[in-house]
Amino acid sequence: MDIVLRYRGREVSEADVACIRDLIAAHPAESRRGLSKLLCAQWNWVQANGAPRDMVCRSLMLALDRAGHIQLPPQRRRPPNPIALRAKPKTMEVDQTPMEGVLRDLGPLEVRQVRRTSEEPLFNALMQAHHYLGYTQPVGEHLKHLVFAGGRPVACFAFGSGPRHLGPSDSYIGWSKEARRCNLRLLAYNTRFLVLPWVRVPHLASHLLGRIVRQLPTDWARVYGHEVCFALTFVDTTRFKGTCYRAANWVYLGRTVGRGNNAPTHEQTRPIKDILGMPLCRDWRERMTALA
Repeated sequence: MDIVLRYRGREVSEADVACIRDLIAAHPAESRRGLSKLLCAQWNWVQANGAPRDMVCRSLMLALDRAGHIQLPPQRRRPPNPIALRAKPKTMEVDQTPMEGVLRDLGPLEVRQVRRTSEEPLFNALMQAHHYLGYTQPVGEHLKHLVFAGGRPVACFAFGSGPRHLGPSDSYIGWSKEARRCNLRLLAYNTRFLVLPWVRVPHLASHLLGRIVRQLPTDWARVYGHEVCFALTFVDTTRFKGTCYRAANWVYLGRTVGRGNNAPTHEQTRPIKDILGMPLCRDWRERMTALA
């Protein structure tokens, strides 16, 4: 079987290309968006939660068109880029009275997944106002958690889809390229962790990191229809030591090379960071290396 393109874990053969050509010929009045939906249905190409992989399919078809393998119909409209035009989160006032003392003084802590809830704007606003990187709208599967003590927010977590290629974590997990393509959805990336600046309680950060990894697989399955088995994060050692992660038993996996995702050159363009990881279930390695 001759492979003409590999895209986002899918290999496209000459037979697949012929199938797409036939689909285009059979629906001459369809738009590019309509054709991608038809192709998703024909290939049964869906996400773990059953939703069609429409945007990925559309990008794949565009790549085939640009390479000369198929001819898509003319583009009918050019919608604005919602990410580029998205406004920054609005400021939201919260009680910033200092919270100090020991961990037990906070009372019961509640960790709430707020993605797609009425509390999501509060999460976005707190990240924008108090995290040194600000708020960035995630792409792909992602969750947002707020931690409350006595009804007041004290911390925020953001998790997104794992990076497609990362040498140290790939070596630690031990999966093959094929297993990585099949099981990348089982990897979660902790993109943000913020303890709000007026909360100064020793050991709170490591305690919350221990709490979140126990809750994360269930929350992910509730939103996306599948669990995650392993979490990783990056620590910018020019700013932080990563002490709270290590105290919560996250494992040091190695260091980044400072080139970012899909870098066009081999030159360092970003700070080199420590990579830390945490298994989320007992059989994580078996599940992540399986080819089923």
